[in-house]
Amino acid sequence: MNKKIGVLVALLVFGFIVLVLYSTMAGTRHRVRVCVAYNGRTACKTVAAKSEESAVRSAVNNACADITSGVTEVMGCEGSKPTSVTWLGATAKP
Repeated sequence: MNKKIGVLVALLVFGFIVLVLYSTMAGTRHRVRVCVAYNGRTACKTVAAKSEESAVRSAVNNACADITSGVTEVMGCEGSKPTSVTWLGATAKP
């Protein structure tokens, strides 16, 4: 009886892991390269995300993380307009 419960729990855990991985990786991904300039420093990042808005926001956040230090600078950088936004196209994930 305990062996059957162990196998059932293992299958449920495995199924949950597969579901999480599939939902994370499935769907169309929008790729974008964003460059940000702040206080004389510039950084560019390429990001893929499920939506265009999310892709730009993530790229700006990543670029700002490279060129700022401290909460005040990060907030100022993330609120600034990117110097360039280059769409690399949408890719379908299997």
